[in-house]
Amino acid sequence: MENSITEDTVNIDREMTRILEWARPADGIALALDDQAHAVDVDGEQLDREERSALRRVAGLSTELEDVTEVENRQLRLERVVLIGVYASNAQEAEYSLRELAALAETAGAVVLDGVLQRRTNPDPATYLGRGKAEELREVVAATGADTVVADSELAPSQRRALEDVVKVKVIDRTAVILDIFSQHAQSREGKAQVELAQLEYLLPRLRGWGESMSRQAGGQVGGAGMGSRGPGETKIELDRRRIHMRMAKLRKQIAGFAPARAAKRANRDRNRVPSVAIAGYTNAGKSSLLNRITHAGVLVENALFATLDPTVRRAETPDGRLFTLSDTVGFVRQLPHQLVEAFRSTLEEVSESDVVLHVVDGSHADPSAQLSTVRDVIGEVGARDIPELVAFNKSDLIDEDQRLVLRGLAPNSVFVSARTGEGIDELMQTLADMLPMPNVEMDLLVPYDRGEVVSALHDEFVVDEEEHLEGGTRMRVRVTEPATARFAEFAV
Repeated sequence: MENSITEDTVNIDREMTRILEWARPADGIALALDDQAHAVDVDGEQLDREERSALRRVAGLSTELEDVTEVENRQLRLERVVLIGVYASNAQEAEYSLRELAALAETAGAVVLDGVLQRRTNPDPATYLGRGKAEELREVVAATGADTVVADSELAPSQRRALEDVVKVKVIDRTAVILDIFSQHAQSREGKAQVELAQLEYLLPRLRGWGESMSRQAGGQVGGAGMGSRGPGETKIELDRRRIHMRMAKLRKQIAGFAPARAAKRANRDRNRVPSVAIAGYTNAGKSSLLNRITHAGVLVENALFATLDPTVRRAETPDGRLFTLSDTVGFVRQLPHQLVEAFRSTLEEVSESDVVLHVVDGSHADPSAQLSTVRDVIGEVGARDIPELVAFNKSDLIDEDQRLVLRGLAPNSVFVSARTGEGIDELMQTLADMLPMPNVEMDLLVPYDRGEVVSALHDEFVVDEEEHLEGGTRMRVRVTEPATARFAEFAV
């Protein structure tokens, strides 16, 4: 027995020695590794930022269709996409739209590999592209190594499934890309709730059932449609739908709860009647840059679509010294999903409640007229079509004289500005001052010397025509707004 144990121990020792010798690097390799260690810094080999934050994709390893709806870390997974679109007549407009979709996809965290357009009167009801073109698309996807196809219009759930069956990769549409960008950029509680509500409204009709486990069943053990129809009750897909409906109801209630705070702030501005200007415009037109140039607000500026989702309100001053507020709002885009217009209606209230809409347009864009019409359509949807509008063509430092003539034809009373260089800012501020409502109620006031804050407020917020220092206080002849008369009634003479 002891001999057997001894032999086993010896065999184990021999085996461990063999393994260690196999694992030990050869002398030449060890020396090379030593030389390499001495050759580099003590900090180790230095890599560029892009190399440190990127992974190299090994193509052709994916063997099944992945339905990825949200990527947690965009730098670790850059989707490779192919864009598709259908147009009836205007090829140039379709190309502009596809280029914009490429910018959207890149903002969402994807690499655009290719884009194809098909001319047909209407998209194919089954596969969006025709059956033959869908087969060609599969070859394009295979040749480029793409893992996602993005359509330039909203796909019906059946179209998406049928096209996925043909091309064998994930298929999404323009709406899904925009919702994805919004989910990345939302910062405030209200913005996140609005984005989630829009995503759930988009997802609800696109829930997919997988076989009998998610098929509809008829009722419980009692009642129902009689014999042969009594099943286990609610099935998986019905449970998902019910949970989504409950979550949507909770989000709507939560968003409605934010309204009183905004209403209180607006009521305070209305009571003091501080005029308001809402900055509206196409996404990436330079709205936040213009706000920073005018007010030094320090708002996030990024060369990306939908960098601003949460409204920012800052105080500004006209050349003649009157105060007003500037509100930076979410940008618009072609085919903006109706779910987002509904969800962000509370955010867009800043536009509908303003005195002037400052409509910022990217003057260097290839198709500024489409930007103008798109933004005006959305402004009309939120009930702000009757509010005075000032069109400002931004990025004027990139526009030549011929382009200015064309842009002036689109909006004759517009101004040209550059948020980067400051060109045209003075003209913009003077034009805004002329468009803002002027105080029109004259008051004759005597303000005691110990009420200096009243004198300061009159100078800051209203128009002071005459001012005289008397024994009993400061005599002032001012023009104020109708709501402010009660505020200064005690000083009237």
